Amino acid sequence: MQLAYKSFHKCLSVARDSHLCNFIRAKTRKYPQSREDMLQWKLYSFFWYYDIELLPGVTTRGHYPEATPLLPRMLLRNCNLKGADCLDIGSMEGLIPVLMCRQGAHRVLATDFNFHAYSKMVAVMKYYGVAFSFKRLDLLYDLATKIASPKWRGFDLINLSGVLYHVFSPFHVLAGLRPLLKKNGLMIVSTNVINGDGFSMEFNNSGKLQSESNTFWYLSIKMFDYMLRYFQLVPIDCLYYKHPPRDVVRYSPGFDAGYLSVVCRAVSDRGATFSDKWLSESVARSWEYLLCNQKMIDAQASSTISYSAGSESIDLSKRIGESKPLEPTPYGYDTHLLRLDDRI
Repeated sequence: MQLAYKSFHKCLSVARDSHLCNFIRAKTRKYPQSREDMLQWKLYSFFWYYDIELLPGVTTRGHYPEATPLLPRMLLRNCNLKGADCLDIGSMEGLIPVLMCRQGAHRVLATDFNFHAYSKMVAVMKYYGVAFSFKRLDLLYDLATKIASPKWRGFDLINLSGVLYHVFSPFHVLAGLRPLLKKNGLMIVSTNVINGDGFSMEFNNSGKLQSESNTFWYLSIKMFDYMLRYFQLVPIDCLYYKHPPRDVVRYSPGFDAGYLSVVCRAVSDRGATFSDKWLSESVARSWEYLLCNQKMIDAQASSTISYSAGSESIDLSKRIGESKPLEPTPYGYDTHLLRLDDRI
């Protein structure tokens, strides 16, 4: 037993040292400056989540079909980030943090489960001439405790996109993240949804929705809307992309499913805005809501961040029912492609 215990901690130490070595190497690495050297660079040949142009005409090959729109990116353009403090959850190589910096954010904190994409993220910062901070989160629960610090007391904008379907409990993730948002701040929340009636969460049993083994939940649109309001977030704008049949990774026959990205404004009246007695009483009295640090929410400073494409509360189901879903886009600046000349 003692030998097994020592072996476990030796493995853990090696893993930590490996991450530390990657961190140090990323900080001290020399970066290719020619096309020929870039194409021979080991880091360039790694798996990349995003298509990112590292040198003029030299672009990594990412995970998504080239015409797939990146909805939170499109919504982010409407946010006035001048002087804002921004948080991005699940940053991968840092496409969204780069755009936040280029839109004038004062400070940006990128995050991920571990350092698996950190070397690539540092390279992107180098080639794009931006600087932002990074924090390893491990599991995405109790985020307020993990992230809050004297430097990062609260954020004007939080991007939580492509995350909620990857966790056991979407409610717990929002409960941990919501206290970090300033009063009147903005949160962009994006996830896979089922377009149908009812307040439900469809479980990905046997990979019926996606074969990807870290995908668990598709929320119904009504459930998504209600969950946001439960955590004192008012939807003010959204974009919806229906998964096309040719997207064999995300499309499942028999399900009217898609990707929904929502801009929310933080409110602080514990549910009264929504004229829902049960919601208000649950926020005020349920034991589970203690997982959301209401004292921290109430103590947050006020944000002056503005949003140019809407200000009134919207019903997500009604908005999607009245709008035509987005189509694949020919415009690279609306996709998962980041180019050196993209400004926002």
